[in-house]
Amino acid sequence: MNHCIKEIEAIKRRIDSLDIERKDLLSRLSILEGRHQQQQGEVLQQFSPQEKIHIFRQLFRGRDDVFPKRWENRKTGRSGYSPACSNEWVRGVCEKPKIKCSECPNQAFIKVSDDVIRQHLTGKDALNNDSTIGVYPMMSDERCWFIAADFDKKNWQEDIAAFMKTCSNKDVPAYVEKSRSGNGGHVWIFFTNPVTASNARKMGAYLLTETMEHHPDLGFFSYDRFFPNQDNMPTGGFGNLIALPLQYA
Repeated sequence: MNHCIKEIEAIKRRIDSLDIERKDLLSRLSILEGRHQQQQGEVLQQFSPQEKIHIFRQLFRGRDDVFPKRWENRKTGRSGYSPACSNEWVRGVCEKPKIKCSECPNQAFIKVSDDVIRQHLTGKDALNNDSTIGVYPMMSDERCWFIAADFDKKNWQEDIAAFMKTCSNKDVPAYVEKSRSGNGGHVWIFFTNPVTASNARKMGAYLLTETMEHHPDLGFFSYDRFFPNQDNMPTGGFGNLIALPLQYA
């Protein structure tokens, strides 16, 4: 009986110690992330606005014939993304929400351009309205230029740190971006040349499986999905979208 009590007390002390260590590590992580962001800002200042746009477009590439734009209904508080279209809400032409954009006979989708990216990075369009866009990662030929892993629940920082360690061990360059809400993050892996979405997702699944096997103590409940989220393009659709980062950078 005494042995059990001693072991219970030892376990409790160990848990307390781990809690303290976790808090210290999270504090250190926050400091390092702040320094890293500052260093990134210093590096970005070396480039002109046009050079930044060029670099951005080289990295976050997807479909360029259409892109999703964020909308927000201030009355209801609802928000989401829909394909940017020149005919949006034009009376007698746009039939949303009765007809889906992917099925509309009057599609006039706006193509990705330097101006579109500039407006996203500055957060304002030509009329000074809020402008936030995303990208459809899977192109019409079912290839992609990147894969992104989405983590957005409790302990997402620990899960991402473990995933990043696996990427480093496998010599896979990967980059972390905190999500818009601040309660999650994306891990971006870019390809030199476009690859099939199925192969990109297989690679992502392999990295995730390796991470879980080497970190059985982590539940990885924060992992949500990969982008692209499908191997094949849905008939008449665009595939899943992901919000683009680096706004106001």
